[in-house]
Amino acid sequence: MRRAIFALTLVFAALTMSAQRSIRLDDLERLKEVSAPEISPDGQWVLYTVSTVDKEADRRESQLWEVSWDGAQTIPLTSGHDNFSEARWSPDGKYISFLSSRTGPAKGSQIWVLDRRGGEARQLTALKGRIRSYVWSPDATQIALVFHEGGSDDSESEGGRGGRQGTGGEASREQQKPFVEDRYAFKRDSGLGYVADDDHARIYFYSLATGKAEALTPREDVDEAGPVWSHDGKKIAFVSNRDKDPDRTRNSQVYVADAQPGAPIRAITNAEGVGQSVAWSKDNRSIVYTVGSELRYNFHSLSRLAVVPAEGGERRILTEALDRGVSNPEYSEDGKWINFHVADDLSSYPARVPAEGGQVEKLLRPPVAITNWTEKAGHAVIAKSDDDHPAELFAWEGGTNFRPLTKLNDSLIAELNLGKTEEVHFKSKDGSEVHGLLVRPADYVQGKKYPALIRIHGGPTAQDVHSFQFERQFFAADGYLVLAINYRGSVGRGAKWSEAIYQNWGHKDVEDILAGADYLVAAGLADPDRLGIGGWSYGGVLTDYVIASDTRFKAAISGAGSANHISLYGHDQYTFLYDNEFGPPWKNPELWIKFSYPFFQADKIHTPTLFMGGLNDSNVPVLGGEQLYQALKTLEVPTELVVYPNQNHGFTSEKFIRDRYERYLAWYDRFLKPSSSPTGSQSSGTQ
Repeated sequence: MRRAIFALTLVFAALTMSAQRSIRLDDLERLKEVSAPEISPDGQWVLYTVSTVDKEADRRESQLWEVSWDGAQTIPLTSGHDNFSEARWSPDGKYISFLSSRTGPAKGSQIWVLDRRGGEARQLTALKGRIRSYVWSPDATQIALVFHEGGSDDSESEGGRGGRQGTGGEASREQQKPFVEDRYAFKRDSGLGYVADDDHARIYFYSLATGKAEALTPREDVDEAGPVWSHDGKKIAFVSNRDKDPDRTRNSQVYVADAQPGAPIRAITNAEGVGQSVAWSKDNRSIVYTVGSELRYNFHSLSRLAVVPAEGGERRILTEALDRGVSNPEYSEDGKWINFHVADDLSSYPARVPAEGGQVEKLLRPPVAITNWTEKAGHAVIAKSDDDHPAELFAWEGGTNFRPLTKLNDSLIAELNLGKTEEVHFKSKDGSEVHGLLVRPADYVQGKKYPALIRIHGGPTAQDVHSFQFERQFFAADGYLVLAINYRGSVGRGAKWSEAIYQNWGHKDVEDILAGADYLVAAGLADPDRLGIGGWSYGGVLTDYVIASDTRFKAAISGAGSANHISLYGHDQYTFLYDNEFGPPWKNPELWIKFSYPFFQADKIHTPTLFMGGLNDSNVPVLGGEQLYQALKTLEVPTELVVYPNQNHGFTSEKFIRDRYERYLAWYDRFLKPSSSPTGSQSSGTQ
């Protein structure tokens, strides 16, 4: 009998394995994103957001759900085609609030409330403008709003303020008005385009009794962010840069005021680079916040944890010895610890430090990738991903004890035969050790040499981690080795690693990418005549640097990249970065030529390159790709340019996201698959 059972088990396992298949593009539309868990005040329910693809509307839509702490009940709270975000419990647990632009008495992003005892959601606020975020007062009589009173509300276009983009196709000529600018920082991505002079995010107090919203401070030319109520509800802390011209500095500070409109405010910090996330201690005597590196490292800054008395005074840095970027600080419920997130070498994990200072304690050991972590009423919930599974919610019961609360993607993942992901380490040209993630095809055969892709993350102040990435698995399913490299400039390896490319883009980061290619070839994994490269944002920028430095790659894709940075001065949103890291072009022309060497040395590029970008991108405008495309076209190097209408830096159109993947694969296959490659063999070597 035992033998028969064992044999049946083997047959079932074999059938299960044979039923698995490679991931395909259609699976992208089936993936569900779970995020933003919020535990109810009594700890018995978890509120969260689920994002799915709406093919008919050509976008992702978000709905609100709740699950009981024991996992026995899962309840949908919203439905339809409206998007929902910033879901919160009222302090008494009677209401669930959220932001939505659904049809109601007032247009634009408004706060809605849902009575947990039953009934339909009702619109709470009716304000002309845009609510970015909000937080309930402890007694639930007020709500602190981060609110854009000036400019337009986000009902004008799907992109928010897309009518200010000036692309010529989004509004009739009768509707269009001239864009009049008088700001140093006059452009911003994510649907804003040209930024109105009066478009500032300010803190308002909304009274539930009167329905009125009044500003915390009278100054109208500043931005305010991150409002947090003291636990007794008497005061509010927030972050703001209140210099004479805030666009020209990064001098944000933590401010505290009595929790009422027009109350005097006082700065309790005096350091540059304060982050937007602050939290009060349980006794209301201290405030924890994040602070960056010195101003000149603005773009390459490392966030550290600091504590300051709520009345002002000397700060204490709590994570100086950690040398890793931190975020999302919160005091534990007993007030003895400060919990936070850490970005650390291919992982992101929760940690804590004694509130009075001391040793940092890792609460989960790498490799791990968390996206959210929240505690309340003695319960903890975490959103966790790994190489083979998209993020799901888990009840975290200490140590490595996780109980799943959602299983949104389990059925899809069970169908798939995924490529194996592993960590790789290799030496760069100067001896520095570089770390990355390598994905092998699911049907990988030992000893066979594969076409290989180096896919470069953006930022550069970001990192690739042990989380599920559709892109890496998608390319691996087509028979590619896929290498993701945390090159110098990335986070996760300390301040010096992030600062290594300061005033020197395209040098050490290029050497790290080339070292990754050397590793793949030397290890006998990759075919040296079938190497490809590509990325988006700084990944596109770095791609341009690499192909202007080395000819070994037979195919490249530069998405939202740039090569002639001089031409982007005043055209993108990074003027502050340029002025403070490189100096204005007229003061340092030689440095700017060096900074822009892919364009000025375009005749050294022989790699067939696909350039892509969004027409409305103010982050890295499509001009950055157009110019190098034109250069390669002039030089008769195989190239192509794809421009997506009505898209910003991050695409919102699902059909264009799909189209982009299809073009990625077609371009790489054209030049890297031996049966179709028209380029033949080219010798490699650095120029």
